Amino acid sequence: MRTNPLYIGKRLERIRRNWGLYVLLFPAVLLTLLFAYKPMYGVLIAFKDYSPALGIGDSPWAGFKYFEKFFHSYQFTNTIRNTLVISLYSLATFPIPIILALLVNQMRSGRFKRFFQTISYMPHFISTVVMVGLMLILFSPSTGLVGNMYQLFGAEAPDLMGSSALFSSVYVWSDVWQHVGWDSIIYIAALSAVDPSLYEAATVDGASRWHKVRYIDIPMLLPTVITLLILRMGGLLGVGFEKVYLMQNDLNILSSEILSTYVYKIGLLSSQYSFSSAINLFNTVINFILLILVNQLSKKYSENSLW
Repeated sequence: MRTNPLYIGKRLERIRRNWGLYVLLFPAVLLTLLFAYKPMYGVLIAFKDYSPALGIGDSPWAGFKYFEKFFHSYQFTNTIRNTLVISLYSLATFPIPIILALLVNQMRSGRFKRFFQTISYMPHFISTVVMVGLMLILFSPSTGLVGNMYQLFGAEAPDLMGSSALFSSVYVWSDVWQHVGWDSIIYIAALSAVDPSLYEAATVDGASRWHKVRYIDIPMLLPTVITLLILRMGGLLGVGFEKVYLMQNDLNILSSEILSTYVYKIGLLSSQYSFSSAINLFNTVINFILLILVNQLSKKYSENSLW
């Protein structure tokens, strides 16, 4: 029995022997409790008519009033659709870092390989504000690089940053350019752990480079790929706020208004704290359900899962 004194004694003895490790773990546990679990008390705002003067505890209960308000809002369909379009579009680019990692792994020149990796990593360190500023300059139809290229052929340049139809494409592919190198690091690390004897045995058997990629590299990457895909699905509706908000303007607002930007405008700009908390909680619950669902499907159809 796990509750008998002998079992408890063994556990205490293990803790006593490894007390140093528990001391090292304590700050991380404390920070997690303070900054991840304690703020969950604020979730109550979504179910109350919150007033800063009364505080969370003394504000009157509102039940599911603000959830129903959001479900019947004209922004419900628009924000959900825009969020899903951008999320699924981004998800479709998920294999690109994997392909890049496979290509880097096939490079034989060590000097060129290091140079290529450095160049591909560098855009990741550009801040979002600077990145959007560069996009505004480059894609300007009058003075930008794209505008000048169109003018060379006597054509009128499209306003890429002001187009509702192209907003998701501009967002996703600029994100791919900025982060594909950095996202490939974990796959390159997984490939570096492959036993070289597998390649040697494949060479003896007459395997080509493509055969080595197909039968050695890809199977070795699958556990990492599935884990990261599950995590990505868990944040399907969690499209980043900062970049979308900076790219928004009056011309593309119909396709750029997503859940996170709507929560910001409702909560901080309009001071509707309970309404914005309800929307954010709805977003979190959907992401959590997706994470559980995808993890269970992965566990059922493969040998890999988060738990």
